[in-house]
Amino acid sequence: MALRFPWETEPDPPEPATPPTRQPLPPPLPKPRGRRPSGPSRSDASQTATPTSIWRYHHLTIKGPSAELEAFAAAARGPGIIPWEINGAAIEEDIFIRAVSQTGGQRSLSVAGCRILARQFRERIEAREARARDRIGVSRACPFDLQVLVPIPPAILALGHDHPTALAWLSRHWGISDLPRQVILRPHVGPGRRQKAGHGVLGYGFFTAETSPRPALTTIAEAWPGLKFQLLPIATD
Repeated sequence: MALRFPWETEPDPPEPATPPTRQPLPPPLPKPRGRRPSGPSRSDASQTATPTSIWRYHHLTIKGPSAELEAFAAAARGPGIIPWEINGAAIEEDIFIRAVSQTGGQRSLSVAGCRILARQFRERIEAREARARDRIGVSRACPFDLQVLVPIPPAILALGHDHPTALAWLSRHWGISDLPRQVILRPHVGPGRRQKAGHGVLGYGFFTAETSPRPALTTIAEAWPGLKFQLLPIATD
């Protein structure tokens, strides 16, 4: 029986194709008026989800006063980790049940062996999570960290990454169900048109699975009113 760890089951996003040198930028994100519409329910999302992730590559371009851009670039950095709470005992029990339930010739382990396998699986997950948590507040490896900019509340983190309430929060406030992948600072970002004196441009590139983080960008734009944020999906075919 082959059991895989959760981080081994999702393929890495593809490498982005080199986009044309001149890309038209969409209008800046509009300032929201009135009450923010609620995000789609988990049941709605499940009806439209595909069996495999569709990775979308994005360019995020930010314009504004150079001092504010520098402040934003510093504030946006983080470890690129969501500190979800995990239930080690529940993980162990789930793996044990899955292993011991194999029938016929599919199961090569004894019941005691299945229990040992489940415990080892749990220990590896907990060790990996502990290493990740040690980077929080220390690492600044990710140049655009949504968990730093639009943090998930502790009460939601305590539910776990696959809880319906947690997924609903992510849909409403981020627009995506996980952090962006392969986040980079785009070098040599052109201004598009002549900038005012003392103004500049900052650019990021990243992948997201299936949807775009527009709700998160709206919240970020509200927190940084002196900057203009423009998000552009880039075709990678």
